Amino acid sequence: MDQAVILQIFKEAITVVIEVSAPVLLIGLAVGLVVSIFQAMTQINEQTLVFIPKILSILLSLLFFGSWMLTRLTEFTLQVFASIATLVE
Repeated sequence: MDQAVILQIFKEAITVVIEVSAPVLLIGLAVGLVVSIFQAMTQINEQTLVFIPKILSILLSLLFFGSWMLTRLTEFTLQVFASIATLVE
C-alpha cells in the first residue's frame, strides 16, 4: 500500500462526507437565512426564534434524505472493505 492509494481513499472519503452532509447543511442555512430576514424585517430580536424552525427543517431533511445518505455511506464502506484485500500485501 503506497501513499497515493491512501490519499485517494481519503479524497473519496472527504467527497462522500461533503455529499452526504451538504443537503442537511444547505437546508439549515436556507431556513436560518429566511428566519434572519424575517427578524430583520419585523425587528424581532429574539435569539431563540431561529432554533425551532432550523431544528424542524433539519429533522425533516434527515427524514427525506436519510435513506440516500445511508445508502451512499454503505456503498463507500463496502467499496473500502472490498479493496482491503487488494491493498494489503
